Amino acid sequence: MAKRWGWVAVGVLLVGVWAACSDKEDTTAGTEPATKSTAAPTATPTANPTAKTTTSKPWYDDYDPAHFAPDVRRYATQAGINPQLLMAILYNESYKPHDPKFERQWAEVDSDPAFGIANMHKPAFDETKRGRDFARRKWEELPDNPALAIQAAAWHLHDLAKRLPAQRADLYTKDELLALGYNAGGGNMRIFARGRKAGSQAQSYVDRLHDNWAKSAEALKS
Repeated sequence: MAKRWGWVAVGVLLVGVWAACSDKEDTTAGTEPATKSTAAPTATPTANPTAKTTTSKPWYDDYDPAHFAPDVRRYATQAGINPQLLMAILYNESYKPHDPKFERQWAEVDSDPAFGIANMHKPAFDETKRGRDFARRKWEELPDNPALAIQAAAWHLHDLAKRLPAQRADLYTKDELLALGYNAGGGNMRIFARGRKAGSQAQSYVDRLHDNWAKSAEALKS
C-alpha cells in the first residue's frame, strides 16, 4: 500500500465502489446470532498463516483463497462442514481488498464493517467463538490473521447448519442454504429452507457460489 496521504482518498473511493457492489439482502453477512455449540475445542490458529507462498511479498499483495487450502481443509474438517463450501465462500468474499491497513481505513468510514478474508462482522465472530478454543481471540485480529478468519468462518457455518429445520423444501441444497445464511443471516436462511425463494441480491450470492464451485474444488487440491 502506498505511503502517500493520497492513499486515504483512494481507499475511500474503493470503499464506495465496494459498498455499491456488496450484498444488501440483510444488514450483514452472518450477523444472525449462531447457536452455541458444545463441539470439542479445536486447535487455535497461529498468527502466521499456513498459506503457500512463492515470493517474499505479503500474502495480501497476491491474495488467492487457494493459498489457504490447508487451513480450509483443516478447519472445515474440524467443524464438520464441506471444505468446498468454505473455499467457495472465501472466493465469494474475495472481491474486497484484504490489506489489513485498507480494512482498518475502511472501518473508519463504515458503521458496520466486516474484517478478515471471510468478511465477518463482529457480532457473528463474538457469538461463534463462545465456548471454543479461540474464545480469547478478538475480532480486531482478523485482518492480520487469515487462519483465524477461516477457523471462525468454518465454525459459523457449523452453527448455521445446526439451525436448519429438520424438514426442508427442496428449493436449495444444504450448502446453498448455508451460503445464504452466511450472507443473509440465519433467520433468512430458515425462511429460504422452508421454500421461499431468495431475493435477487441473496440469490446473486448463490449464483457466485456456483461460479466459484469448480474453482474451489481445484483450489483444495493444492
